[in-house]
Amino acid sequence: MTAGAAAVVFGAALATALATGLGALPFAVRCLKAAAWLGTANALASGVMLGATGSLVWEGVASSGARTALGAACGALFVALAHRFVASGHVHALRGLNGFDTRKALLIVIVMTVHSVSEGVGVGAAFGGGDGFGLLIAAAIAIHNVPEGLAISLVLVPRGARVRAAAAWSVFSSLPQPLMAVPAFFFVEQVQALLPVAFGFAAGAMLWMVVRELLPEALAQTPARRVATVAAVSCVLMLGLQIVLL
Repeated sequence: MTAGAAAVVFGAALATALATGLGALPFAVRCLKAAAWLGTANALASGVMLGATGSLVWEGVASSGARTALGAACGALFVALAHRFVASGHVHALRGLNGFDTRKALLIVIVMTVHSVSEGVGVGAAFGGGDGFGLLIAAAIAIHNVPEGLAISLVLVPRGARVRAAAAWSVFSSLPQPLMAVPAFFFVEQVQALLPVAFGFAAGAMLWMVVRELLPEALAQTPARRVATVAAVSCVLMLGLQIVLL
């Protein structure tokens, strides 16, 4: 395993992180910036995150149900504690957002950053099976990251963030991918045992965010039938995308 091979792994994982920023592109259309669309945006983001959660749980349980469950509990607890910290007033501004909006924006960035750790580990471990397989998995995760960037933008943009800022925060949330990919590449055998915990942790974090934050707000602003429809359709589409890619 040479420095050149590590550079290839890092470059591929960095490309997957940059792809996350593409999720903000639909918001370049002016009509999508309206705050009145907030309830539907929350429902759509919920569905995307639920779809990603389902895929994470499936992959984790395939290796170890117990470690996946442990990771999920830790992930939910982590975000709950982060929620209490943010709600206590320690954070006052985030790229032009303030107050309640800052809390929601910061939480979604934290949750998706946690999720990116498992993806980075997955990319590095895939390269342990050869460059061809590693590049294939990296390309699949890059495509998969676009709707994840959309989920982040769905929370940030209707609350006042600029499209450029939403794209930047989306890429920021995926930076653990290149940072984790190289260590996972070098220690692939040891990492394999930790993957179920990482998958579970990310799943628990996202599920907490959806149940505690996004869906309740969506239901308070939008008819329940529309919320259920939008969330269900986006969840199925996200699951379908992941099944096709991975």
